[in-house]
Amino acid sequence: MHVGVYLAHPRRSSFNHALFHAVVDELRGRGCDVRACDLYAEGFDPALSSGETGTVESAQTSEDPQVARHRSEIAGIDALVFVHPNWWGMPPAILTGWVQRVLAPGVAYKLGTADGEPAGLLTAGRALILNTSDTPLDRELAEFGDPLQRIWASCVLPYVGVDDVRRVVFRAVTDATVEERASWLRQARAEAAALIA
Repeated sequence: MHVGVYLAHPRRSSFNHALFHAVVDELRGRGCDVRACDLYAEGFDPALSSGETGTVESAQTSEDPQVARHRSEIAGIDALVFVHPNWWGMPPAILTGWVQRVLAPGVAYKLGTADGEPAGLLTAGRALILNTSDTPLDRELAEFGDPLQRIWASCVLPYVGVDDVRRVVFRAVTDATVEERASWLRQARAEAAALIA
């Protein structure tokens, strides 16, 4: 199984990095071909160019070799994992830019008309989102409505053909004990194993 694991956090000592490495290790240990991508370490440019703003016509071949490589790789992925913090109810800008530049029309979806229903083109039928947060769950739901759940499970992934969307939030990370973090890493490994079962 080919699995793409994408990390979006700039600090190498972050718990997001620990989650990323645990998941990659678990998947490789189970025989998966893992495309492990640390977007910050790779220096991914999230800025969408004017030529990349179309939504209906198939995207042209990207002149950016990094974007072209990501687009080519995503076409052959069987499952996706995204690891990122909750920043202002959004993924970090680098991951938002990756979505906008890589999950392009003709690559990840097809749209007949601007107001039509998309046809997802990705073969990855399932995805796992691992988020970190310092916002208590009751406040997240009552005040903000869990925007990351809507972004991934309602807006982005179903649009490109990924219907099985699983999400786990680890909170509150800043005050977590060593034992809590170790437990969360075990949980992340279990979720990764379940994703490919």
